[in-house]
Amino acid sequence: MTSPTPDAPGAPDVLAELRSLQRADLPVQGGRTLAYVYDSGLAEVDRVGREAVAAYAGSNGLDPTAFPSLLRMENDLVAFAACLLDAPATVVGSVTSGGTESVLLAVQAARDARPDVARPSMVLPATAHAAFHKAAHYFSVEARLVPVGPDHRADVAATEAAIDESTVLVVASAPSYAHGVVDPVTGLAALAAARGIRCHVDACIGGWVLPYAARLGRDVPAWTFAVEGVTSISVDLHKYAYAPKGTSLLLHRTPALRRPQLFASAAWPGYTMLNPTMQSTRSGGPTAGAWAVVRTLGDAGYERLTADVLEAVDRIVAGIADIDGLRLVVEPDSTLVALATDGTCDAFTVSDEMVARGWYVQPQMSYAAQPPTIHLSVSAATLAGIDDLLVALRESVATAVAAGPVAVDAGVADYIRSLDPAALTNEEFDGLLAASGLVGEGADGALAVPARMAEVNAMLDLASPAMREALLVTFLDRLSRPTTG
Repeated sequence: MTSPTPDAPGAPDVLAELRSLQRADLPVQGGRTLAYVYDSGLAEVDRVGREAVAAYAGSNGLDPTAFPSLLRMENDLVAFAACLLDAPATVVGSVTSGGTESVLLAVQAARDARPDVARPSMVLPATAHAAFHKAAHYFSVEARLVPVGPDHRADVAATEAAIDESTVLVVASAPSYAHGVVDPVTGLAALAAARGIRCHVDACIGGWVLPYAARLGRDVPAWTFAVEGVTSISVDLHKYAYAPKGTSLLLHRTPALRRPQLFASAAWPGYTMLNPTMQSTRSGGPTAGAWAVVRTLGDAGYERLTADVLEAVDRIVAGIADIDGLRLVVEPDSTLVALATDGTCDAFTVSDEMVARGWYVQPQMSYAAQPPTIHLSVSAATLAGIDDLLVALRESVATAVAAGPVAVDAGVADYIRSLDPAALTNEEFDGLLAASGLVGEGADGALAVPARMAEVNAMLDLASPAMREALLVTFLDRLSRPTTG
């Protein structure tokens, strides 16, 4: 039995099916999805990026001698970034699949550069991206978390106290994801340099915005390679370079610093494996898409987009001051805005109400002494809808105040607090998932996720971080299973 050809009667219209499936997804254009996606608002930029991805979808970055055009594009992207990041002439870099891979490689290179350290550690502010925790887990590098100050920035003195002979890396954010502020990179890098330790700046969010913000006259703390002691920087192209996903860059100050990142193996009868990143086969599509977008926008284009996104942030900050029940957590240094509510309502209900009004904002749960927050990743495309966004925020807060803060049943709350995530049974998992509303049997037997998440998020917010992890891993495991038969 042969499969139908694309033009045969009865052949499925798979592109129509894809369009149908995509209707359930968040929109990636229009500037109304304030998490996960970054939108320039320029149709031509989107077109060029998508066509470049398609043109190189079959190309493979595994062997740069087989696909020299990909090597050329990678070097061009690193060169462009090097100019933005005040890099010396010795700088080298690699295109990765995203910020997490860039962070993983920075940690792996720091570890492998110090084979004399039996139990390596890295010191990072509590606000550093969770990708560093993933790297700690993968590479057996202890993550020493240092509390941040009242301004949500890394504490230099506390960082110094946490450094010892096992430390191979000091981490800073530019800016931190949760709060959108730049750490004191100058002080942190000086600490690292004085001890001969690497200092990585995670600029995955801010790396393509902060340099232009400085050019536009904004007060931007020092964070680039111009700071002595900064040895590597990660910056995502699929964020504020507005390139297709997924592309990021990891830059090292010198080739010697990058050398431990490179991997080769001739210990088998096949080709000698040689990789600059964690991937072997690497689709040429994302690299080509990023290169095409960067070439299309150029320096002047990115400066205009940065002016737009910063104007959008300024107008959000000004508008928040006039909405009772809502406050700014900290003045943003870049394009990320964190909001908190007062006791009259809760962040989770406000987030649900925003979704109901066509704006996706990201709820963030409480951490340590910090309350839950509402997180906005603002794009250049958001500027056109700022008035609507502020109206939606005002209405959402008013509705949340009228409803009152979401409450969790006292018995369920006590049960959650009593559980030990390390000792949970499958039955306890099932019962808690069902009680949380994260799982329920739909008509087709599939897992059902509530349309409104405030009650679920409030329940998860009561759990310890370890319990949240256990619950959500279990949920993901149940959700990511095929329907067979």
